[in-house]
Amino acid sequence: MSNHEHAEHTGSIKSYVIGFILSIILTIIPLILVLNHTMAKTALTVSILIAAVLQFVIQLFFFMHIREGEGPRYNALALILGIVFVLTIVIGALWIMEFNYVVQ
Repeated sequence: MSNHEHAEHTGSIKSYVIGFILSIILTIIPLILVLNHTMAKTALTVSILIAAVLQFVIQLFFFMHIREGEGPRYNALALILGIVFVLTIVIGALWIMEFNYVVQ
């Protein structure tokens, strides 16, 4: 692997700084919303989830370099499978917490 190929896959300082700033912004916004009690509970939850998903996408593109390219497709498939596992665990845990009551 030549230096040019290696530099192409590791990203630039500019992309890391942009990703870092966007990540900080997407961390501060939900924090401010929670601390100032500016929204109803449902709207606040949706806002936090949207910020989390956006931050996940930013992490993938700016730091993990998941972009369309010449790399093997199994990396993207492994990522999708991991997302399915995480969503299954999170949704299952929320389901159990919501409907965990004792029937007498």
